[in-house]
Amino acid sequence: MTKIKTKLLWLMPLALITVLSAESMKKQNFDSYLLSFDYQARKDMKIDSKTLVQMMKEGKVQFVDIRFKEEYAAWHMAGSINIPLPDLPNNLDKLDKTKLIVTACPHKDRATIARTYLALKGFNTRYLVDGLTGLAELLRGDKAKDFMNSMEIK
Repeated sequence: MTKIKTKLLWLMPLALITVLSAESMKKQNFDSYLLSFDYQARKDMKIDSKTLVQMMKEGKVQFVDIRFKEEYAAWHMAGSINIPLPDLPNNLDKLDKTKLIVTACPHKDRATIARTYLALKGFNTRYLVDGLTGLAELLRGDKAKDFMNSMEIK
């Protein structure tokens, strides 16, 4: 047997152990997350549209629309970036760890999944509790105009 094959045979079990350890670690992290989940954690995972808009005006938030690209293209909120939920693991580098990351979709289902994933990856994150439909309802008429004017200043 060649030296290369011998090394490969020796490294394969080591690689398998590393992968299994990483999998075990992920489960432990999620287990720890669930075991420590309480009423305060439940409160801290949410943000409403009014608070989001104020924080966006202050430049404290990165607003992530996690809908599919076709949904985002059809309509989206100013100041948002689009990272579809299935693409999130490959786009963590687009997120600003110095800001609060707010995830959103129309009805919160995908946003809560994205928020939990990002929290487990070490991001400070919340999901938009009233969804994109609630945000659209808030930003009507003069409120939309005021919001857009304030965003142009930043």
